[in-house]
Amino acid sequence: MAGASGKKEKVDKAGPSGGGGKKKKDVKKETGLGLSVKKDENFGEWYSEVCKHEMIEYYDISGCYILRPWSMAIWEIMQTFFDAEIKKMKVKNCYFPLFVSPGVLEKEKDHIEGFAPEVAWVTKSGKSDLEVPIAIRPTSETVMYPYYSKWIRGHRDLPLKLNQWCNVVRWEFSNPTPFIRSREFLWQEGHTAFATKEEADEEVLQILELYRRIYEEYLAVPVVKGEKSENEKFAGGLYTTSVEAFIPNTGRGVQGATSHCLGQNFAKMFEIKYEDEEGKREMVWQNSWAYSTRTIGVMIMTHGDDKGLILPPKVASVQVVVIPVPYKDANTQGIFDACTATVSALSEAGIRAEEDLRDNYSPGWKYSNWEIKGVPLRIEIGPRDLENDQVRTVRRDNGVKEDIPRGSLVEHVKELLEKIQQNMYEVAKQKREACVQEIRTWDEFISALNQKKLILAPWCDEEEVERDVKARTKGETGAAKTLCSPFEQPELPEGTLCFASGKPAKKWTYWGRSY
Repeated sequence: MAGASGKKEKVDKAGPSGGGGKKKKDVKKETGLGLSVKKDENFGEWYSEVCKHEMIEYYDISGCYILRPWSMAIWEIMQTFFDAEIKKMKVKNCYFPLFVSPGVLEKEKDHIEGFAPEVAWVTKSGKSDLEVPIAIRPTSETVMYPYYSKWIRGHRDLPLKLNQWCNVVRWEFSNPTPFIRSREFLWQEGHTAFATKEEADEEVLQILELYRRIYEEYLAVPVVKGEKSENEKFAGGLYTTSVEAFIPNTGRGVQGATSHCLGQNFAKMFEIKYEDEEGKREMVWQNSWAYSTRTIGVMIMTHGDDKGLILPPKVASVQVVVIPVPYKDANTQGIFDACTATVSALSEAGIRAEEDLRDNYSPGWKYSNWEIKGVPLRIEIGPRDLENDQVRTVRRDNGVKEDIPRGSLVEHVKELLEKIQQNMYEVAKQKREACVQEIRTWDEFISALNQKKLILAPWCDEEEVERDVKARTKGETGAAKTLCSPFEQPELPEGTLCFASGKPAKKWTYWGRSY
């Protein structure tokens, strides 16, 4: 992993202030800033380095990561938004145990086959073998649904709408990646039961819209809403919808979040039935839906640059950092007081602001430190600013500097943060759209795939054809597969043929390699 080699990193001119003399080499090693690789040159190493700057810490078990406060705050902001929205939909929070008995886990055959390689098992208690191994949840359908069959008896018990914020464990995989692919991760999982399919269908799309809002309105990441193919849908479910992101640097799609209609399959397995108003026994219709800390990884990949992380203001735990810039013989205390007063004014207006008054670091070092952490807006206050009753703002997203009067500071900063949020989304959307390539033939498909494109292709919607595409494109960088069939379908002229099979095409579908 990047950063574990112990190589010396280049240090910016502005290092710790050592009384004005030359900086000592041992101090340089201790406080070196900056990334050692560029995003376009080695994306994997770049991503690892960015994550290590206070977002995560590597743990001594492969594929497990410590979420540090800088990243946990992002998760909490998204959680606050989503939790409030689902409560408007009358969804209630609960918590189910982490452990699953083998008999329950294996009850739904297709479901467990989909997760079997990833299930971790507890086999010992102390030095003694357990008589029956216990699974650790990879997801909670089989944990929760035996109790749904107990709690749902009549039509008045419906709908039942539960959600839990928890961790899950999925063990079997290679190439762990912080946030994107880890053995344990945080998520929410909603599990709902309805009397009718219409109610279930409606909720699937309501939840999917909330996931779109998390990505586009909070993380400033453009996504496509669509339906997964039969091969890619949730194991044991009726159909799966998703929001799909795309990382231009790697040419890979990312399944951002999923909202599944489970149909009545799990209701059959777990005998979740209710008595309708006429006294007839009916099976419920069920949904499950989830998003995870993967969202944070998608945000980092989308917005980060060669200086480090760039945080959208809506999810930044610190939206504005205020840095004093005292020169020799300046009124240092007056500058510090102005910084503190600025933070107080911003905080009172609901802006998340902090001052950095550490006196053992130079202003330039602080600039680099907060830039690598991605704080959206920096405010600098020096002697001239004090004299002119102004501050200087510096945007993290585009580096634009501006001097603004302190009298209109709060209004100006609010406006700037909104502009930064919008600009980050627009820039990301333009980059994503530049990668979309519409193709009609197999040769065009392969050419676009090799150019790391997000491919929109006419498809016959046959499972065997998708399996064949996967087999024919398998290589070191992974096989191509369907990402989703977008709800907003371009016109499909009569007579259009599938790019892979030559059969009549039924829909437009996004294809590509994925995480």
